[in-house]
Amino acid sequence: MTDPRPACFVTNVVSHYREEPFALLCEAEDVEVIAWAHEGPAPPGVRLRVPTQRGAARLAASGRYRAVICGMSGRVALPASYLAARRARVPFVLWATIWAHPRTVAHALSWLPTRHLYRHADAVATYGPHVSAYVAERRGRDDDVFVATQAVSQRFAASVPDADREAARARAGATGDQPLLLFVGRLEREKGLDVLLAAWESAGLGESATLAVAGDGPLRGRVERAGVTALGHVEQRELPALYAAADALVLPSVATATFREPWGLVANEAMHQGTPVVASDAVGAVAGGLVRDGRNGLVFPAGDADALALRLQTIARNPELRQALGAAAAGDVAPYTPDAWVRGMQQALAAAGASRAA
Repeated sequence: MTDPRPACFVTNVVSHYREEPFALLCEAEDVEVIAWAHEGPAPPGVRLRVPTQRGAARLAASGRYRAVICGMSGRVALPASYLAARRARVPFVLWATIWAHPRTVAHALSWLPTRHLYRHADAVATYGPHVSAYVAERRGRDDDVFVATQAVSQRFAASVPDADREAARARAGATGDQPLLLFVGRLEREKGLDVLLAAWESAGLGESATLAVAGDGPLRGRVERAGVTALGHVEQRELPALYAAADALVLPSVATATFREPWGLVANEAMHQGTPVVASDAVGAVAGGLVRDGRNGLVFPAGDADALALRLQTIARNPELRQALGAAAAGDVAPYTPDAWVRGMQQALAAAGASRAA
């Protein structure tokens, strides 16, 4: 007999990256999203509640849901939602996002509870194969661990008019046929900005290529003093043209005590425009198999500015290589859709005995 109750999805926010996938999941599986840190109105198609972290757990335990899906954010919301599901005697599905446990004292204290979640969740959905392998090793099995493919809105795959592309190149400071290399993201140490700027200086491409940095954060002053184009914050609607204008996206993230890039969705965004990606091996999209060295991008050891400088020289000086990598990038990212993310979540719900059709 079908359980008429909805499922709930406990998370911190519904970011712009997640609006379309969450709306599709709400429709397909009758899901109510409990986003304890969300600000602003509910995204279209998303049934949203915005309580506190403790309020999220109380809702999960209320008996109004047939299953609890929970992401890994929230020191209170995550363990409390697991306990709430057990109290309500409904399946608990973990949405696992990390592929290395943070190395701080506080996170060391959370290791045993987190391992318990890996082992005892009724099913797990993950960011990609790299996270699935990490979870399966700790879970002791992989038959109920499923990839919910990382995806961005399909508007990033829409064709960009030539005029918009040229305007974006001009805004980024690229002149003539100069190769344009692009960084998009938070201007913080963990994103590898220091590595990128050191590599750019070492590569000596200043007269023959342009590096543009889009984003804001603590390192903005460092970027503005580095002799590159500092674009500041760029609105989401303007990014497709910027990706189309770029000859390569650079994603140089480094691992820190508290962070390892879970995926790097800007890689998906750029690849949808046929733009190859130069990324470090600390990026989830590399570890997860989307960005592949020599096929649709170039990969270098995280933190190695000399290795990155060599890749920047290689891609800037070889237009045929850029074209080949970009064509492969567009084809390889095509299956990474919001629908594919929903299918992964549905597989996890079904394995836990909590799919809408169960």
